[in-house]
Amino acid sequence: MKIRKLIYFLLLGVLCLNCRSISVTKNETQKRLLYSNPVIQASTPDPTVIRGNDGYFYVYATEDTYNMPIHRSANLVNWTFVGTVFTNATRPTFTEGGLWAPDINRINGQYVMYYSKSVWGCNNCGIGVATASRPEGPFTDRGKLFRSSEIGVNNSIDPVYVEDGGKKYLFWGSWNGIWGIELTDDGLSLRYGLGGEKRQIAGTAYEAAYIHKRGNYYYLFASIGSCCEGLNSTYTLVVGRSENLWGPYTNKQGQSMMQNRHETVISKNAAFVGVGHCSQIVQDNAGSDWIFYHGVRVSNPSGRCLLLDKIVWVDGWPTVAGGVPSIEAHAPVF
Repeated sequence: MKIRKLIYFLLLGVLCLNCRSISVTKNETQKRLLYSNPVIQASTPDPTVIRGNDGYFYVYATEDTYNMPIHRSANLVNWTFVGTVFTNATRPTFTEGGLWAPDINRINGQYVMYYSKSVWGCNNCGIGVATASRPEGPFTDRGKLFRSSEIGVNNSIDPVYVEDGGKKYLFWGSWNGIWGIELTDDGLSLRYGLGGEKRQIAGTAYEAAYIHKRGNYYYLFASIGSCCEGLNSTYTLVVGRSENLWGPYTNKQGQSMMQNRHETVISKNAAFVGVGHCSQIVQDNAGSDWIFYHGVRVSNPSGRCLLLDKIVWVDGWPTVAGGVPSIEAHAPVF
């Protein structure tokens, strides 16, 4: 009897230790599955993201870090600075100004980046293109695609690349309409030169376009309001959708983005203001969609930090939980 009792208590002790171990492991797992915004503390405006052939994700941004910063991550949450797109020696020179709003893509086996070069309020800005064999570079500048004065669209910045129906297109624009034009097969030139047919797809309330295809719809994301006035920034991420790449893009009531009608995706909260200029949507291993965008931290308004949120699709329309930036949330699954 004494031996049986001893065995019983020994087994009970082992079970309790296992229960405690399971509890600790569960708590540690829950802790690992949470992340906090911003995911990059440094100013990282106008983000664009791609998954490289090496399996890592790469984010690129407007040059608050000179020559445009590159960060790398395995999980969209923990990021490491790995360098810049250009150096002082390779920096584009086709016009004056800063390097803004890059857009990264993989075209015909190489990494192709479209970028804006501009001085605030100057109409001599334009869009250029650079290429690299690896996502971390080095990138080689291939020169300008066009300047505003050449293409006939004021403030020609904020490029985004789209492939559709076997053709390649570039869309762009900032407060003077969102426009699109066809590119050559390598993505490095306008198919029909500066005289090619450009088409407007949205009105003058928008900049920083991004087009995402899901199901039968094309979703035109864009930003409205002021991007760069610190705590006074009113940037807001909005969207419309269409069954055709060239529109018409409309809101839920069928009103057109050509008349500056849209749905709100993300707006400010007590923690972040000036939220907008989204990246490409990334899908994790659980099938969830994630989006980067920038925002101004109310507690420390120096610069525009990188924010990450899960897209929630409601009746075919994208939003995020609560319609505002998350403070803490469950991380993507990789």
